[in-house]
Amino acid sequence: IEDMLRDLGQEGFRQAHSPYYESLDTDSTTPLYMGCTKYTRLSAVLGLVNLKARFGWSDKSFNELLLLLKNMLPVDNTLPKNHYEAKKILCPVGMEYHKIHACPNDCILYRHQFAEMRSCPTCGASRYKVKSDESSVDASTYKDCPSKVCWYLPVIPRFKRLFANAEDAKNLTWHADGRIKDGLLRHPADSPQWKSIDELYPEFGQDPRNLRVGLASDGMNPFGNLSCNHSSWPVLLMIYNLPPWLCIKRKYIMMCMMIAGPRQPGNDIDVYLAPLIEDLRKLWVEGVDVYDRNAQETFRLRVMIFCTINDFPAYGNLSGYSVKGHHACPICEKDTSYIQLKHGKKT
Repeated sequence: IEDMLRDLGQEGFRQAHSPYYESLDTDSTTPLYMGCTKYTRLSAVLGLVNLKARFGWSDKSFNELLLLLKNMLPVDNTLPKNHYEAKKILCPVGMEYHKIHACPNDCILYRHQFAEMRSCPTCGASRYKVKSDESSVDASTYKDCPSKVCWYLPVIPRFKRLFANAEDAKNLTWHADGRIKDGLLRHPADSPQWKSIDELYPEFGQDPRNLRVGLASDGMNPFGNLSCNHSSWPVLLMIYNLPPWLCIKRKYIMMCMMIAGPRQPGNDIDVYLAPLIEDLRKLWVEGVDVYDRNAQETFRLRVMIFCTINDFPAYGNLSGYSVKGHHACPICEKDTSYIQLKHGKKT
């Protein structure tokens, strides 16, 4: 807990979230009840929430457990009485997320100039769920039920958190400091693509702390039921500055976006990727000031998309290239060798 508070206590985080940090600091020293030396309010809540996550307890069962434990402990105990209060205690520990309403036909996200609209300016579909016997004009009654939602987890605060931890900050420069450079391909840093980028953008390549990330996305069925065609699309980022044995670990793979179903976004996936692209463009063009705990200094962090990982249909959606028809190969293009079935008409 001391390490966690130290990481959270970096100047940037402390300035931006001062009231939350002070509350967290207080909870880390408040005993669970008078005379308790083993648990503080924060450590008890952390332990219980970890158990909830590990064993998949429902919110309802967790509420009942907290209530039971609170009644078992001495009267002056500081244990929260429900899950909502426990989450408020741990609020600064978690990362922020944005719940963005989307047009059910994938036309727009309700943000920026569309933030206050109640229906899509392109197709006219209601922003909120509407009962079959009511018109879309009355949809304001169902404000709490958006037709479609996109969850975005901003990447800039997460990159800052990585560098706020000394061990992680050191690992992020492994490709320059710890890699064996003998001409063999052991890491993406040995690849011609990495070296070409260093030559094209020497200013970017000079600082080994500048991040190169891989973007991966594909549809998945969250229900695990083959008879259901529900398709949700997670968008993941992998950091290739890390050693090969770390960059594919779940801890370092960032889920930055979840595009909810039930239909796949198809070629309209760029509508949903807009918040991520805005952050990545800012990180590439301007950069952001980040504190490096390992080097004990603030530097200008820049980030670029190094590659994308997806299957062929998703490649077509992400890149805008047509992966069907006579010129389906993105390498051969017009010189693609193809055969068209006589009766099925398929290429």
